[in-house]
Parts: sequence; structure tokens; C-alpha cells
Amino acid sequence: MHTMSDQDTTTREPFARWLLSRPERRNWTDELVKVAKADRTFPKAGDVEAVRNHLEKLGADGDMFERVDDAELDYLSH
Repeated sequence: MHTMSDQDTTTREPFARWLLSRPERRNWTDELVKVAKADRTFPKAGDVEAVRNHLEKLGADGDMFERVDDAELDYLSH
């Protein structure tokens, strides 16, 4: 989806770690946060692609990938 510059990737915490730190806020991405926190095999230090690949291996539905897209936009905006 989006690509970050080399500088962004070295100064920003990994997407998955950022996601795991998110409080549940009763919004569209809450289900993704819940799944990530409950999954012991979740790639905690992974980037967005690692999260997508993990969800794909688990057989996640299309809505979950839309949640990843939305979370990625939120992540990149901070």
C-alpha cells in the first residue's frame, strides 16, 4: 500500500508493535487489535507486510485486510 522512506523505517517503531500498543477505541480497527493481542504467534516486531502475510496464513477474511489498511494509514499519520 504505502511505502516509507529509509529514514521513516529507522525512526518509527514497527507497525505490529504500534498496533499492539493501541487501546480499543470502538472503531473499525478494534477487531484487528483484538486478534493481534490474542495471537501468540503474531509477528510482534513485524512491518505491515509481515502482518498481512501472517493474517493470510491464518486465512483471514477481506474485512481484516481492510482493517490492516486503515490501521496502516493511522500508523503513517503519526
